[in-house]
Amino acid sequence: MKHVYLDNNATTRVDPQVVSAMLPFFTEQFGNASSMHAFGAEVSGAIKSARKSIQALIGAEHDYEIVFTSGGTESDNTAILSALEAMPGRDEIITTAVEHPALLQLCDYLEKSRGIHVHVIPVDTHGRLDIAAYKAALSPKTAIVSIMWANNETGTIFPVVELAELAKEAGALFHTDAVQAVGKIPIDLKSTQIDMLSISGHKLNAPKGIGVLYVRRGTRFRSLLKGGHQERGRRAGTENTPAIVGLGKAAELALAHMDVENTRVRELRDRLEKGLLQRIPNCFVTGDPYSRLPNTCNIAFEFIEGEGMLLLLNREGIACSSGSACASGSLEPSHVMRAMNIPYTAAHGALRFSLSRDNTDEDVDRVLDALPKIVEKLRALSPFWAGAGEAPKTFNPVYA
Repeated sequence: MKHVYLDNNATTRVDPQVVSAMLPFFTEQFGNASSMHAFGAEVSGAIKSARKSIQALIGAEHDYEIVFTSGGTESDNTAILSALEAMPGRDEIITTAVEHPALLQLCDYLEKSRGIHVHVIPVDTHGRLDIAAYKAALSPKTAIVSIMWANNETGTIFPVVELAELAKEAGALFHTDAVQAVGKIPIDLKSTQIDMLSISGHKLNAPKGIGVLYVRRGTRFRSLLKGGHQERGRRAGTENTPAIVGLGKAAELALAHMDVENTRVRELRDRLEKGLLQRIPNCFVTGDPYSRLPNTCNIAFEFIEGEGMLLLLNREGIACSSGSACASGSLEPSHVMRAMNIPYTAAHGALRFSLSRDNTDEDVDRVLDALPKIVEKLRALSPFWAGAGEAPKTFNPVYA
């Protein structure tokens, strides 16, 4: 049975071209980039080439604005902790209720351990930011604003370019967790006021354990890791050359396939959504109906548990998720669903389908064939469904 993988927001397959680009750096080109001999020089050159590829993908003005890290979590943590150290007299952070745990858990820790005041801006039922609350939170005490470019569960895209301009007017630094956005939508940082941006390699067909923190030239910055001179003194530690080269190649491929993400992948996503809404009663799409990532579909199925659907889909060889991979194992609805005030009867039954350029029409057909039967089977066992009956389908503004 051919497996259908629709959980690309959790992690992606490493592209075969990325693997091929990495392999020589485990064997022939194994030198340390800091060494002053031929082995070191060829590795240093490969790292510089990767840096330029990522610069091109995100529209950075200079290649040295790219700082390699171990992934999105380190990048997010570094941005926040650096800002608090580099902005004396400012001890407030602004973020949102739907950020990744890598950001929210850090903010919670800083609030409890260091007395940092954290403004958590709410969202509406479509996951859109309360702009008035954001403007009200900005003040001379704000050290940094950290707002994701696109939400990992719903795909909702935030207006970070405009939000960064408002932060700049208040004298604050602006960071965006762009882990889900990079490679899926066009980004041109040099035309924005964004100071820092996080990337995670395994979200765009590169290996796990590699990421980037973009730091705009002139931004006040304090390194998180102390030690050697690597990354211009901004991130100590011998470079993970194979992974860096892999991320560089993945960036090239992402830039080349950007049109595919926004045409063929979007069309597959839309066909999947429409098909499920037509075949299954009492379900609705979550997230911003007009401003979403082209690959992401989050559908809430009322009166049913997401875990049950996942298990039965897995038996059919279909992989998706019930929210953020980092939140799996919890019986509570995800913090994103709670922040959006999704009804309790639906929040537990939210499934996220995140597609990639590897997916096909056959994959969509497999889900459209399997999931309606699974939902019918599980609802037949649900006392909540028996009590509710088959109510009219929920209004979906995406397809109104």
